[in-house]
Order: sequence, then structure tokens, then C-alpha cells
Amino acid sequence: MSKLHKLDYQSPIGILEIIGTEEAVVSILFSENDEIENVRGDDTPKVLELCYLQLDEYFKGERREFSFPYQMEGTDFQKSVWNALKEMPYGETGSYKDIAVSIGNEKAIRAVGSANGKNKLSIVIPCHRIIGTNGKLTGYAGGVWRKEWLLEHEKRSMGTGSLA
Repeated sequence: MSKLHKLDYQSPIGILEIIGTEEAVVSILFSENDEIENVRGDDTPKVLELCYLQLDEYFKGERREFSFPYQMEGTDFQKSVWNALKEMPYGETGSYKDIAVSIGNEKAIRAVGSANGKNKLSIVIPCHRIIGTNGKLTGYAGGVWRKEWLLEHEKRSMGTGSLA
């Protein structure tokens, strides 16, 4: 496997740790660190710098889709769920059932939830847009408060007000 590089991004809701190779980003996850540890250096791959820039644009409300190279690492089923998540429009929400139906496996609601929780590309693969069928916020690896912030941020960026 190629050498992994790390770069931290200070978002309004905590530090995101970007991990990738020279070719692609493989992980964007919220860090438990209070301070940035992985800073840009001469050996930071361009793909990590591009990811950093696009995350910055997202948090400024200037970007709705991501175009940097990334690599999803998981089972075929997980990848099918994550690809379906990418189709969830910016500023909108759906349920695990919606995703299960979209991948042609309506009964796989729990498996979809499990795959959603294993997503390593936070924000880019927008698992934060998945809520309960009852409209309530469901679990989020980064914390439900972050999920709520991200959904509100997308609504604000679209000029549609709040979720309430």
C-alpha cells in the first residue's frame, strides 16, 4: 500500500483529520484532538491539499459537491450504500429505508445503517443527511450535535432557513 499522509482541517465543529496517499483521500474523520497536529508540509500530497481547500469552501457555504480524488474502502454492499448516499442532494435528508430502496434491497435497512456508520469519508459521502423515518436525527459517528450543525449549515447555505 502507498504511504499514508495526514492533514488536519479546523472546521467550525472540530478538527477533521484527512488521510490519503499521493493518489486519493481514503479517510476524513473528526479527530478527538483539541489542537491541529498534522500541518501542511513540502511532502503533503496535492490531493490532500485539494481536499482541504474543498472542505474549506464547503464550510464557507461555497461548495456543495466534491471533486478531489477519493477512494472508498469497504465491501461491495458498503460501497453501494455509500454511492447511494452521494446521490442525496445537498441540503436534503432521507432515511435508511430510502437508501435501502435505492440500492434495490428494501429489507436491508439495518445493514444500510451499519454501512452508513462505517463511512470513513465524512461530509464528502454525506451520511449526515440520513435521518430516521420519523424525522428525528439518528446516530452519527461525529456526534449528533455535529450532524445537526451540518444539516443546518446546508439549509442556511441554500437560503431555506432552519430544519424546524
